[in-house]
Amino acid sequence: MSVAVEPASPREPEVRALVEASHALMQKLFPPEDIYALDVDALGAAEIRLFAARDGDAVLGIGALAVRDGYGEIKSMFVDPSARGRGVAATILERLEAEAKSLGMDMLRLETGEVLEAAVRLYGRSGYVRCGAFGGYLPNTTSVYMEKQLD
Repeated sequence: MSVAVEPASPREPEVRALVEASHALMQKLFPPEDIYALDVDALGAAEIRLFAARDGDAVLGIGALAVRDGYGEIKSMFVDPSARGRGVAATILERLEAEAKSLGMDMLRLETGEVLEAAVRLYGRSGYVRCGAFGGYLPNTTSVYMEKQLD
């Protein structure tokens, strides 16, 4: 597998399909008040850097970096179920971290779900540690908040 992670548009059909699949999964797993997903319009905003992992023409996964005041936030990480277990998410995460460093950021934060065990493990292996709620998030029973100090 040769995966390239490149800037993407949320309006690209394959990318949009993954955004919608991610939202459908969130709606199955979490109460509405605990879903913080960005929609297609929000993913196209100036402060969002959206990337897609591609193997040839196939879009395997997506991830976004939100430029916040004083830190970057990992958003919209999602890998097509057929591509899971192949290192796609780790490759996207590495690209998002490189983008954050190129923008002069030294802290990344994220919110994920406790039941998304593979995601929590990925972030832990990548050096993210649990932290308290940040930004506009409120503590709840489903979210895990994590952060990583960049070198």
